[in-house]
Amino acid sequence: MQATQEVHQGQPVYTLGAKLTEAKAAVILVHGRGATAQDILQLGQALEQPDVAFLAPQAAGNTWYPFSFLEPPARNEPGLSSALRVLADLVAEAEESGIAAQRIVLGGFSQGACLASEFAARNPRRYGGLIALSGGVIGPMGAPRTVAGSVNGMPAFIGCSDADPHIPAARVEETAAVFRKLGADVTLQIYPGMGHVINQDEIDRARDLVRAAAS
Repeated sequence: MQATQEVHQGQPVYTLGAKLTEAKAAVILVHGRGATAQDILQLGQALEQPDVAFLAPQAAGNTWYPFSFLEPPARNEPGLSSALRVLADLVAEAEESGIAAQRIVLGGFSQGACLASEFAARNPRRYGGLIALSGGVIGPMGAPRTVAGSVNGMPAFIGCSDADPHIPAARVEETAAVFRKLGADVTLQIYPGMGHVINQDEIDRARDLVRAAAS
């Protein structure tokens, strides 16, 4: 039973940029379904921050949880809980290396954005920021969600297309509302007709957020 629950534990974590012990900030980047940690580190390269440590965990089988993020969370177990523990462990590792939570940014694309958003919503603190690209909090559309705790002004950039085949714009708006209730400084950007990709404006906004966390 224990081995079954530890779906993603023991998978590699790929890095880019500064060493954790020398970095001014840390960015945890989470890849999407069917992608790899190396794929999401391309976003880290685009952010061009040499004093920042980028950490990209790899999902077992390249997928963090099996079904849509709009399914009831219990249906995506044990992968979902295992994936959330991966993020918790990386946050703890960064803090143990001397990087305060206020300098740890959580980010991801697609399934990775869903996971980063869900982790921040379930574990609210004043992180350095949230970058959610084409994703949102996990669970059925319109389902009641208890919002407790505070992120105390954490900046959050949430970007998505209005025509994304995987991410309903309404869920992106619900995600922004969740983080506003948690006290985040939310920037929500919906791009007309963009599709399921990352655009240059999102990269620019993410770079500004990371730069602020490291300053």
